[in-house]
Amino acid sequence: MSGRALEGILVADFSRVLAGPLCAQTLADLGAEVIKVERPGSGDDTRQWGPPFTEQGSTYYLGLNRGKRSLTLDLRDEQDNKLATELCRRADVVIESFRPGTMERHELGWEQVHQINRRAIYTSISAFGHGQAARELPGYDLLVEAMSGYMSVTGEPDGDAMRPGTAIADMTTGLYAAIGTLAALQERERSGEGQKVEVNLIESAFVMLLHLGSAYLNAGELPTRTGNAHSAIAPYQTFPTADGDLALAVGNDAIFARCCEELGRPELAQDERFLTNAARVEQVEELTRLLTELLAQDSAQGWSRRLIAAGVPAGPVNDIAQAYTFAEELGLEPIVELDGVRSTRSPLHLSRTPANPVLRPPQLGEHNDELRAWLGEG
Repeated sequence: MSGRALEGILVADFSRVLAGPLCAQTLADLGAEVIKVERPGSGDDTRQWGPPFTEQGSTYYLGLNRGKRSLTLDLRDEQDNKLATELCRRADVVIESFRPGTMERHELGWEQVHQINRRAIYTSISAFGHGQAARELPGYDLLVEAMSGYMSVTGEPDGDAMRPGTAIADMTTGLYAAIGTLAALQERERSGEGQKVEVNLIESAFVMLLHLGSAYLNAGELPTRTGNAHSAIAPYQTFPTADGDLALAVGNDAIFARCCEELGRPELAQDERFLTNAARVEQVEELTRLLTELLAQDSAQGWSRRLIAAGVPAGPVNDIAQAYTFAEELGLEPIVELDGVRSTRSPLHLSRTPANPVLRPPQLGEHNDELRAWLGEG
């Protein structure tokens, strides 16, 4: 083992809510030193988001801010602004997610930081980009999911458009911001120069449309809601069983034949209506009816064991508690605990430089004294 991948990298994190903090937490997990800059008094918005709350604070905030130290600065205050400028002068990475133009008003925009720190990577996260028309648009994940088209393909066919269970646009943006930041750090090794990395929520949401976006762009097909079914693969959805729902993912014709064999209806795989994936997609309603009747004969766990043994991808629809337990049964360690705060461990497994967090999420301004003294030395 040779330490952690980003040891020696200093990150000035001016972001708040989700995308930016997730980006910074990812870098912290990889070994970067992250200083989270928050406004005095209230701090990051997510500190107030709840319930649930614990003695350590909002569980929403706790899930996004491990591995950081907290410094409160009022960027409108002359002395605090000088400390923020000094932090940017020392940083390898500056992350911000204010409305376009905000950091520039505080003389902490890309051009201003680049003048005092040519090596800094400046990662700027917005909802709709930095164009003039985007500047006044509010930047919450719900609005982006609605306006990007993502909600239009989420939900039951005869139901309302729905948002996913988590903030998918924000999370994807945060991860793309981390990827862009790491790419810029690598390029800096060749050029010695920093650069600006821009990521926005709506373009990240477009990426998450995946095959649905491609269907529109290349075939002119406007996708609609399909519930838990897939628009291009069948059967690829959830089914009710004797005691709960079962996810069944039949990705090719050979798997479908094995599935039909295990269900006791091998002839269905030779039925012209279901002979190919394209045919099954066309006949998905009839196929769903038949499979629902068959799957009602056993439990979700029972079918899961039988189908997996037959080489058919299947599994019960777990709740979150069951999901963590299942991962632990597989020998994984999905949970990390830091000073009484539990959170989901990074999924990154590096053989020599593991992604191990070392600091619990900080209380607001917890490190003010030491960080102000350190910056004041400049």
